[in-house]
Amino acid sequence: MISKTVMAFLPSLLKIRKKEPICAYIYDIHALKNHVQHIRETLPGYCSLYYAVKANPDPSILQALEKDIDGFDTASEGEIVKVLSLSDKPIIFGAPAKKDKELEYLSKGKLQTVNIESERDMQRLNRLGSMEGKKLSVLIRVNSTYHVANSSHRMTGVPTQFGIEEDVIPTLLRKLVEYPYLEVKGFHFHAMSNNLDALDHLKFISFCRDRMLGWKAQFSLTSATTLNAGGGIGVNYHQPENPFDWETFSSGLYQMEDTFTHEGLRLILELGRYMVAHCGYYVAEVMDIKKNHGEHFALIRGGTHHLRLPAAWKMSHPHTIYPVEKWFDEPLPRPGIKGKNVTVAGELCTPNDILIRQAYVERLCAGDLIIFPMAGAYGWTISHHDFLSHSHPAFHYLDSSLERRDFQN
Repeated sequence: MISKTVMAFLPSLLKIRKKEPICAYIYDIHALKNHVQHIRETLPGYCSLYYAVKANPDPSILQALEKDIDGFDTASEGEIVKVLSLSDKPIIFGAPAKKDKELEYLSKGKLQTVNIESERDMQRLNRLGSMEGKKLSVLIRVNSTYHVANSSHRMTGVPTQFGIEEDVIPTLLRKLVEYPYLEVKGFHFHAMSNNLDALDHLKFISFCRDRMLGWKAQFSLTSATTLNAGGGIGVNYHQPENPFDWETFSSGLYQMEDTFTHEGLRLILELGRYMVAHCGYYVAEVMDIKKNHGEHFALIRGGTHHLRLPAAWKMSHPHTIYPVEKWFDEPLPRPGIKGKNVTVAGELCTPNDILIRQAYVERLCAGDLIIFPMAGAYGWTISHHDFLSHSHPAFHYLDSSLERRDFQN
């Protein structure tokens, strides 16, 4: 579960501990590059691989991915600016509430396309196009009826703020004559988050293809050649040994190749979590071990203000204990437990600051490190960093080609 590169780095991390307890994010950039190259190599030619920046906008992550992806999916001006600072690859922008300044990136030629999420989006972009005197490329985001059963979050098929209801799409397409400065390049069907069923994901893509081809024929959408199926491919935090079956998914995409190429369609996959989750590790030092009302607690330097995912999903995050033999606080006694269940809590003054609930440990002592893998996506940047004003973790980037680069955030 922990890469050899990260395990080899931990002794160095202990050597630089000094007076401050260890609290850090470690990114295995070398492993990330290998993973993305494998994804790239196993996709058929009609597929374009985009990175969903929201999963982790760290500049070092973006730089590591840039060579092996076709473009970036962004959801804010901040993400657009980060990508533009390091790449000239295509950028798609989509958000349910768009600012004028964000839309202007499209009219200035900085974006490949923008997702339309409502008729007001169409009105605003058409006005912008008329002011610039040119057509603007857009994708229509569909809130479809398809239900992906094994996803953790549903964004379509249920009442949400995302996209345009599928039944309304034909009415909207009939109105395109009222928007002469828009050019519909295709449809965006992002519908779920953290789906673990490869076969269901393939069925979803088939559903999207059939819907798009129907609308394309009915409304003579000659320029609509892009089917953006979004991301949503998941990571199994509860059973890491049973990951999303990428080989089955890849094989199924190859079986669809003839249909897509015959119809002149390009499939965009916007992967985020699946692309970067496994390259990131959150490492925190155990500060104390105590017992209250019959239960044992390990208190760490750090917590959910650094890694919010376990609290947000109300789960015990996967973890590995890294024993540290040398006790830094001699001659004071070293708290520890053996053969017990333990709850791992952070340094925040709230009972919700829990990362692991009642997990069995053979041995755990103050001064040991707890490593939380699968922390490369939706970890640091979704967390409430400044609650209680604790200092931020250190960040370490391990890459054989770039050597090791560290900084304190």
